Amino acid sequence: MTSTPTPVQGTSRRRAALIVLCFVQFMLVLDDTVVSVALPSIQGDLGFSTAGLAWVVNAYFLAFGGLLLLFGRAADLLGRRRVFLVGVALFGTASLACGIAQEPWQLVAGRFVQGAGAAMASPAALALITLLFPGPEERAKAFGVWGGIAGLGGTLGLVISGALTGLASWRWIFLINLPVAVLALVLLPRLVAESRAHRQAHIDVPGAVLGTGALIFLVYGLLQTGESGWGHAASVLPLVLAVVLTVSFLAVETRTAEPLVPLNFLSSRIRAVANGTALLFSAAFYAMAFLLMLHLQTVLDYGPLTAGVAYLPYGAGILVGMWFSSRAVLRLGVRLTLVTGFLISAGGLLLLSGVAAGDGYASGVLPGMLVTSLGCGLSLPALTIAALTGTTGEDAGLGSAVLSSVQQVGGAVGLAALVTLAARHSDNLADTATPQRAATEGFSLALTVTAALLVLGAGLVATLLGKNKNQHAGHTVATRETSAG
Repeated sequence: MTSTPTPVQGTSRRRAALIVLCFVQFMLVLDDTVVSVALPSIQGDLGFSTAGLAWVVNAYFLAFGGLLLLFGRAADLLGRRRVFLVGVALFGTASLACGIAQEPWQLVAGRFVQGAGAAMASPAALALITLLFPGPEERAKAFGVWGGIAGLGGTLGLVISGALTGLASWRWIFLINLPVAVLALVLLPRLVAESRAHRQAHIDVPGAVLGTGALIFLVYGLLQTGESGWGHAASVLPLVLAVVLTVSFLAVETRTAEPLVPLNFLSSRIRAVANGTALLFSAAFYAMAFLLMLHLQTVLDYGPLTAGVAYLPYGAGILVGMWFSSRAVLRLGVRLTLVTGFLISAGGLLLLSGVAAGDGYASGVLPGMLVTSLGCGLSLPALTIAALTGTTGEDAGLGSAVLSSVQQVGGAVGLAALVTLAARHSDNLADTATPQRAATEGFSLALTVTAALLVLGAGLVATLLGKNKNQHAGHTVATRETSAG
């Protein structure tokens, strides 16, 4: 197979490729949240049941989270550009199918295929960026742009969904993906050469089946806990199956000559800590976004479009934090940047936890939102850099897929656990407090827990990464393992 340490040559072409890859990632992350505001309109037009409507969201999460590991490794072995382009084409085709769907099953099937396309494109894109920008400074800046654009996708999905649903039709939240997909398919082959692992290898089929099955059952079980609770058979059985498949997967990987996930890949301390804290980070921020949007509409009485527009400063804060992050990583190192970003976000979440009915936007919601977003923007690029430490032309796709899988699972855990915690706490207060007060107390408790998760993450980073100078960005983003591995 070909050896390609850098898929393209020339600064201008690499920057153009980065822009294309980031816009595609923006589109993929956008579809995590873009349907949220549009769900009532979709239900009215297509006749979804309440239970069935949840699968408009869950089908995407399930395919995206479940297939990341398989397609991330496939990108390393079959060609990252090839897998990326196939994924984008699949995603665009599925978006068209969603936009013209006439029956509920058609929309759910389209969302599942969208998730599969995203699982192909996302890790391949991040792997290409890893190889396009091998130097410490340029990689830090590239990951800063990547992390910021991804964060904006999740935020602006709510705004775009509200605007398109209110001013046109919910169908346009899917159809707007088509121009981005077409441009990526036309431009990227002109900017990026093919790259794949240097050695001859084959996909570990037993490992792929077991690993993919474990992720699918894990994500499905976590999603079911949000609907049925943690003790219900509908959530317990998939989680048990996920554990069984995970144990089987690990047993197979220790015996096969060409494992899907080489176990020594997970032995790096930096990567292990980064992925572990990314789990906490994603759990906190997915839950925060959902809870805050719900709180704005049900307690503060914002309309869907107003609630979406209220999120715009959050996106601006992420951009500012992202701008500081690449510079902070180079000057202070990943460890201190992550600790600072996590603690800033925790402080912002505590501010948001105090927002109650009757509070104004500028004095109540906005301060906590801005502080939280600054910490988020500061943390995302640093997490990506740490999680991809030491990855090379052999395993860049795998490293990207592991990080993306952790983020998807963390998001599902956060939504399942923290949204349920808020709802149950509100229900317990229903007899002694007004509905608004009960909802506010549930919201406050859940956001306090999310802040605690980020404080825990900061503690893990500070403790487990230690004060070794090799954690500085100049070593952390190098393409060889640092001594912390």
